[in-house]
Amino acid sequence: MIDLIKTSVGRLRILGFFEGISLLLLIVIGMPLKYFFDNPGFVKLVGPIHGGLFLLFLVNALTVGFAQNWNFFKTTWKVLIASFIPFGTFYIDKTILSKIPTK
Repeated sequence: MIDLIKTSVGRLRILGFFEGISLLLLIVIGMPLKYFFDNPGFVKLVGPIHGGLFLLFLVNALTVGFAQNWNFFKTTWKVLIASFIPFGTFYIDKTILSKIPTK
């Protein structure tokens, strides 16, 4: 894990993991609590955290895309779209980000 922090791609992978986890927490725990049990507390707590992680992921994905000279239509857009889909960041990590050599 320490090796991931040293590279921009590694930091993007870490952000993707936490962004994906926060989205799943909102969908699996937060939404049922809010709509079935009328308790929005969890969403009020995790929602802003997820929003911050989401924005950090988008900015870092664009930054890494430029730094790695990714073709926008071949790679960058896939990484960006993944953050909107549950499990998307995990899929992109497995199929694209984990295969990029660290520099």
